[in-house]
Amino acid sequence: MELIEKLNWRFATKAMNGQKVPQEKVDKILEAARLAPTSSGLQPFEIIVITNQEVKEQIKPHAWNQPQITDCSHLLVFAAWDNYTEERINSMFDLTNEIRGFKNEGWENYRQMLLGTYPQRSAEENFTHAAKQAYISFGAAIIAAAFEEVDSTPMEGFSPDAVDEVLNLKEKGLKSVLLLPIGYRNAESDWLVNLTKVRKSKEDFITEVN
Repeated sequence: MELIEKLNWRFATKAMNGQKVPQEKVDKILEAARLAPTSSGLQPFEIIVITNQEVKEQIKPHAWNQPQITDCSHLLVFAAWDNYTEERINSMFDLTNEIRGFKNEGWENYRQMLLGTYPQRSAEENFTHAAKQAYISFGAAIIAAAFEEVDSTPMEGFSPDAVDEVLNLKEKGLKSVLLLPIGYRNAESDWLVNLTKVRKSKEDFITEVN
């Protein structure tokens, strides 16, 4: 039950105190995000980890001036591929073959299927698909942070184009999708800290088909 207790402990932290998260905990959070499942194992996104205070200050006005951007310990930016290309798809399949040390006919057939499908779609459709994969990793990072008793604030409220410009993401073929400040709550000034967590009941949330 330890994980469930930690998930009940966590909330979308509205005020952070600037205290630094130990690198060991940050590494575990990032590793959980890295190990998250993605469609076809392509991992079509990257995580930019920002500790530079000046860069945080540049991002803050593009995120509704939310104070967590600058008061957090680390700001994680989840940035998805702007498109699926043959090069990107092949790089992941080649990596799999290299790490496993062999080629599998079924796997290679699957590679050809993706190469015959993804690059032919529009860049917009492919980015949307890649962004959905980033959300899976994002969720894993939030859960891992809670397990480490590190606070976090999931953020969609920001201007992706502006953040992309600050971080020069266009040059890397990436687009920002989500922000995740991590740090420690400022209990004295966070209005949400003592409020009861509200979720649908199990009966209203889960439907069992037996």
